[in-house]
Amino acid sequence: MNIQEVPLTPDNQQFGIALGGQQMNMRLSWRDEAGWILDLLDSAGAELVNGIPLMPGANLLAQHAHLGFTGALIVMVDNNEPELPTKTNLGIGSHLYFVQE
Repeated sequence: MNIQEVPLTPDNQQFGIALGGQQMNMRLSWRDEAGWILDLLDSAGAELVNGIPLMPGANLLAQHAHLGFTGALIVMVDNNEPELPTKTNLGIGSHLYFVQE
């Protein structure tokens, strides 16, 4: 099993990253009541998936397998509670991992 932490900070951000040999861009935005939202873009910046809420414990890519992702994106919080990442703990107390079996 290969596990890669996606480096995050508690700020709105967009960056390029290679996950499982696939180059893509991630955009994370804080949207008040909705919490942290993830958009995935291809390496040229074209939108692949928009509006994925960062929900702990679930594979965020499960319903998008048809796009050819080679692993799972999973949010985990340090205290192992099923809490949403907060505006100030993203990348500190809550983490995003790319997992390949």
